[in-house]
This record gives sequence, structure tokens and C-alpha cells, in this order.
Amino acid sequence: MDNPFKKILTNQELPEVLKKKVLNDVAMIKLSIDMADLFVVKYPSAIGDLLTGGGTDEVEAKKKEDKLNNTEDEE
Repeated sequence: MDNPFKKILTNQELPEVLKKKVLNDVAMIKLSIDMADLFVVKYPSAIGDLLTGGGTDEVEAKKKEDKLNNTEDEE
């Protein structure tokens, strides 16, 4: 396959078709990275939280602590 960038002269603009292809390729790469992140990092973490109780105990403890700190500040 020929390199299409070698066909372009320095004083000419890129053809719209070529710009569109490059931008589509970049978008596809970004989508692939996002999908990999979702299924490799976030999904296992979510399943782990779900199976271990979801970490709700820490959230509730933090809320209670904040509530206690706010009432102590008011006094």
C-alpha cells in the first residue's frame, strides 16, 4: 500500500477523504482503549465490589462521621 502522505505537496491541503479516514482511525483507537479499560479494569472491580458487599459500609461510616463532625462544629 502506498503512503498517501507522500503524494501530498507541502503547499497543498489534505483531501477531505484522507482527513476523514485519519480521524475515524483515531476515534476507533480511542474507542478500543475505552472498551479495554471498561472490561479489564472497571468491570472486574465492580464485580469484586458487588461480591464483597459493594463497599457500602465505608460509605455509610463516612456519612456518619461527617454528620458527627458537622454537629460538633455547630456546638
